[in-house]
This record gives sequence, structure tokens and C-alpha cells, in this order.
Amino acid sequence: MLDINEIEKLLPHRYPFLLVDRVIEIENDKRIVGIKNVTANEPFFPGHFPGHKVMPGVLIIEALAQLGCLLLLVSTGDAEKVIYFMSMDKVKFRKNVVPGDQLKMEIVVTKRRDRIWKVEGKAFVEDAVVAEGKLQAYVSDLRISDLMRKDK
Repeated sequence: MLDINEIEKLLPHRYPFLLVDRVIEIENDKRIVGIKNVTANEPFFPGHFPGHKVMPGVLIIEALAQLGCLLLLVSTGDAEKVIYFMSMDKVKFRKNVVPGDQLKMEIVVTKRRDRIWKVEGKAFVEDAVVAEGKLQAYVSDLRISDLMRKDK
């Protein structure tokens, strides 16, 4: 549904902080499924942990937040909106994510009120849940092009 080139048109994140490689399913206002291919070359592995590479849990949550942002941007029909990650709740890490894993992530909208979106996110490796939690985001009036201007 969205390849890396299309994702880069929507999200301001870039390597090494862009954590969604592909979107494979989208249902506007409802859910999105995406992929992060975890390689041994990830910039966080040398320090987390030397001799035992594990993807930091906070980056799994960030990947879920980025996927949720893609859903909000596609659903609002305005790729220029700035989306703010507001909170996370009931986050659980169930299994390590290591080089060679393919992280499959799903975001499901649970509530939408005006500009506030609440979602539940799950990350899987194969069929096992490796992380899950509830996230909340705010769709602002700010435009990404205004934030990215060099004269600011």
C-alpha cells in the first residue's frame, strides 16, 4: 500500500530514525499494518547490547507511533499536518527483537474525539506479540513545511 518512498513523503523522519519500511494494509480511520525489517546494521545495536543485540523497546514504541501517524495523515487527507505523540499507557514488552527479525506492526483506532486519536498498537515477530500498548496523538493545525523551513 505504501512503499518507503511514499512513507518519506508523509513522515519527516529520516534514517536512522525512520522506523517503518512499508505499509501493507490501511483502512482509513480504523487500522493500519506496517513492517520494519530489523537488520544487524541498525545504528542502535553496537550499544544495545554489545555481544547481544536487542532492539530497544522504546524504538519499537516509536515505530508504532510512526505507523499511527501514517494512519492519521492518510485518514485526514492532509499530509502536511503535524501530528504530536501525546502519551502511552499499558505498554508491555514480551519478547526481544533481534537482527533478522521482521517486525510486523498493527495500529487500531479505539477512539477519536475532535483532534485527539486513541489507538492500540501491537508489534509481532512471526505470530508472537513482542510489544503492545495504548497510544494517544493530537492532530495540530501546524504545517510540516512551516516547521521544516530553514529561516526559522
